[in-house]
Amino acid sequence: MKLTADQVKAITTAGAYADGGGLYLDISDNGSKSWIYRYQLAKRRRSMGLGGYPKMTLAKARQARDVHQKQVKAGIDPLEVKRENTAQAELERKHQESLQMTFTLCAENYIAQKAPGWSNAKHAQQWQNTLTAYAYPVIGDLPVAQIENSHILEILQPIWLTKTETATRVRNRVELVLDYATALKHRRGDNPARWRGNLANLLPAPSKLKDVQHHSALPYDDLPAFMAELAQANGAAARALLLTILAATRTSETLGATWPEIDIDKAIWIIPKSRMKAGKAHRIPLSAPALALLKSTPRDSGSPFIFPGARKGKHLSNMSMTNVLRRLGREDLTVHGFRSTFRDWVAEKTNYAWRVAETALAHKLKDGAEAAYQRGDLIEKRAELMEAWARYCFPKKSKVVPLRRSRSR
Repeated sequence: MKLTADQVKAITTAGAYADGGGLYLDISDNGSKSWIYRYQLAKRRRSMGLGGYPKMTLAKARQARDVHQKQVKAGIDPLEVKRENTAQAELERKHQESLQMTFTLCAENYIAQKAPGWSNAKHAQQWQNTLTAYAYPVIGDLPVAQIENSHILEILQPIWLTKTETATRVRNRVELVLDYATALKHRRGDNPARWRGNLANLLPAPSKLKDVQHHSALPYDDLPAFMAELAQANGAAARALLLTILAATRTSETLGATWPEIDIDKAIWIIPKSRMKAGKAHRIPLSAPALALLKSTPRDSGSPFIFPGARKGKHLSNMSMTNVLRRLGREDLTVHGFRSTFRDWVAEKTNYAWRVAETALAHKLKDGAEAAYQRGDLIEKRAELMEAWARYCFPKKSKVVPLRRSRSR
């Protein structure tokens, strides 16, 4: 006996109520109702859910049963068809999701996930800057699933020969983002930004390109004259550049320096590991000229930075010292290049061991065994070295000529 629509609505007792042809109304103990289709195929009894009542009405349930009856008569298992349809729908859902996952969105998610584990707090901003400048204009709006070799070459070829170091960083960062996208199943197949076996066949090896990776350095023979001119320059950025050269520091190490890092009495500058490239605190013995420079530098009560910028809570911009070089007509030089000047001078004009110079530059020792035994930071020898360097920078003066305080920073 077949069910009627009124019966389906009225029945509340738990149990299974047959409508015929394998269709049953199933009522659970809590009163919920759903439809079940029971069938036998290859001597196996099976059942599958058709949906809940009242969304699945009696009429719709019968239509579904009729479709499945035809499948069974043809030797097709309705449950297998349902699984295949569900799997296909999931694939389509993921495909549509991948189309929404652009490279920019994927990169931002990657940076957010990885940034807490990066030792350098500025690393995330460096990632953002390079991808924004070079990758996003080409592939930023593209779904990660659609990015190919041609897109990567479009990013890299304009800068590969002229900005090789930057280009290699961009390539590596794009590769990592695309690997991340693959792990999340937003894309399939080979990574088009991979170097080995891929881009290595299309671009010249970075190691084979001439000088494009090196920072322009001033020959040490020309340094005393340059320092005399720089000491007469006006402004906080000129002071910062003087300290950078005297201490052989990196741009970020100088500009991010705060007064609590300086021990005037002990003539020591201690840069915390959070600001060091190698992730290790770095002690710098301050030479007499460097110490005199710091003593003569006015303090801004509203900022912890030795070289505060115009914006509250910020230090001078990364371009500030480069702009000093430009004002002095030395566009051929870079701030970082003065570290090379220092290293060349130590190697060619002094008898200090290379370990002393490398430690002064806060370089990691490449020899793992030697690094394990070299636990100290050679502070006494480096104090002598930095005094000798300062005397070379200012051969006729024992201290830096105090700079005039600028009205604007």
